Amino acid sequence: MSSPKDNGQFERRKPVYLELNFHIVCAVSLIAVIGVSSVTPAFPKLVQELNINPKDLGLLITVFTLPALILGPVIGILADRWGRKRIIVPALFLFGIAGTACAFVRDFNLLLYLRLLQGIGAAPLLSLSITLIGDLYTGDRRTEAMGYSASINSVGTATYPIIGGALATMGWYYPFMLPILAIPLGLIVLFRLKNPEPQGDRNFKDYLRNALKVLKNRRLFGLFIASAANFVFLYGAYVTYLPQLINDIFKAPPTVIGLLLSSVSISITIAASQLGKLTRKFRPANLISASYIFYGLAMLIIPFVPNLWLLLIPSIIFGIGLGIGFPSIQTLLADLAPKEYLATIISVNGTFFGLGQTLGPLLMGYVFGFGGITSVYYAAAGFAVLMFFVFRYCTCI
Repeated sequence: MSSPKDNGQFERRKPVYLELNFHIVCAVSLIAVIGVSSVTPAFPKLVQELNINPKDLGLLITVFTLPALILGPVIGILADRWGRKRIIVPALFLFGIAGTACAFVRDFNLLLYLRLLQGIGAAPLLSLSITLIGDLYTGDRRTEAMGYSASINSVGTATYPIIGGALATMGWYYPFMLPILAIPLGLIVLFRLKNPEPQGDRNFKDYLRNALKVLKNRRLFGLFIASAANFVFLYGAYVTYLPQLINDIFKAPPTVIGLLLSSVSISITIAASQLGKLTRKFRPANLISASYIFYGLAMLIIPFVPNLWLLLIPSIIFGIGLGIGFPSIQTLLADLAPKEYLATIISVNGTFFGLGQTLGPLLMGYVFGFGGITSVYYAAAGFAVLMFFVFRYCTCI
């Protein structure tokens, strides 16, 4: 593994956002989010053309996110022992091949199977891109890198629904072709990414025993729960069911749905890009607590919006919460994790946000089936209040 001194000299040569390594890491995380945000604007059309029940839409998200829930700890252990590239490169290839194949099927069950395979490829990407930032940067530069990364991801979150909505006007299956971009990225990671890789020479039993000791930490558990909650809001209430609300109440076309979904990223970008400044004034744990206030307010406003374009207001509020909350969680995790267990802890966290991604659409689908589309947002607002107090208890704020 490269010495910290060498890495520090490399870091001082350029600002974080100008480094090739950082560009590659951000590209990996952008691919990780393309699997959901680009295809959801096509969901109303997919419902019509494949003749499925809207309450089953959540399955397209659930089968995609389920592998991250199951494989998270395994991914972290392998990445800590074998190295990051040996996991990321084949994952990108699988993501690209299975994801692109989704565009060529017309059977819902086969589509779910391919989404599952794509999800296996996606499972390591976000957690290991965060791990790479923890590998490459320390201190304030790590906080800045986390903030910049979240800002860039929000650009993807903004762009993909617009692209997906525009493609969906030609056919529901066109947005599913975008994952082909993961294949050339896999080659770039293989040949151009320069990062300190672990040597993998530790006794495996000792490694597991010590890793379990590290994980028995209430602050870490509070951060894991916070990650899961973030994705319940994002994937359950916002990404999966907001398109259905817009279609049912306002009868908007896929292009407009994509545009409205992307609006959340404006405030994510602004808030996350200021994370370095915010953490000089506020503790990261307080920023995470504040994010639940923003989530709850946004969810409560949505059912009362009388005009399509007024949905921009709760979307921006929701984005502020994500912009300050999500990267603050990643920064605290990287700070608390011993270096030799970084990938494992970040990947366990990935299991928890996989839990949020998986349960979010299912739980909100159940609420939708029980009380209709507006009940989804009342339930989400109540959950935000609950999570505010749970997080404060776990982190002893």
